[in-house]
Amino acid sequence: MQIRPATPADVPIIYKLICALAEYEQLSHLVTGSVAELQQHLFGPEAVAMVLLAEVEERPGSPVGFALYFRSFSTFLARPGIYLEDLFVLPEFRGRGIGKALLVRLAQEAVAKGYGRLEWMVLDWNEPAIEFYRRMGAKQHTEWILNRVTGADLAALAQSLNESRTIAQFGKDPRTHSN
Repeated sequence: MQIRPATPADVPIIYKLICALAEYEQLSHLVTGSVAELQQHLFGPEAVAMVLLAEVEERPGSPVGFALYFRSFSTFLARPGIYLEDLFVLPEFRGRGIGKALLVRLAQEAVAKGYGRLEWMVLDWNEPAIEFYRRMGAKQHTEWILNRVTGADLAALAQSLNESRTIAQFGKDPRTHSN
């Protein structure tokens, strides 16, 4: 097994692995990104994420797993960390230490850079993954609830800043204020 950083040439296979992950999680309908967008955000001038790929001897040059991650920051620790967005190994290659090797590599990177933590989310129904992560020493933080704003809701929130400034500036909602 080999764990290596992805290169721009790997983007199509990364995309295929992302689609396989979405299928496994029964979330294929949520995959709306493209290979071109992935290329831009992994290797463009303002790259925001990194990928490690896992290859095995019997499939050289054809990765069987990946970890997509980015740098995060903890205000309480006042140190950066790594947020693991996705960890996935093709089902036929599970149980061979590939997922663990990807996690170990990320932990090594965090320690080498003096980061304060490595964290990720897991779907509450994915018992095999939850148990795997527990064996790796992960502690679940069930007191934290994920919040997410996407699509039209994200656009509406972004647009609401102008309304909020007006309310903050005048103390009243201008839509209900009359002279």
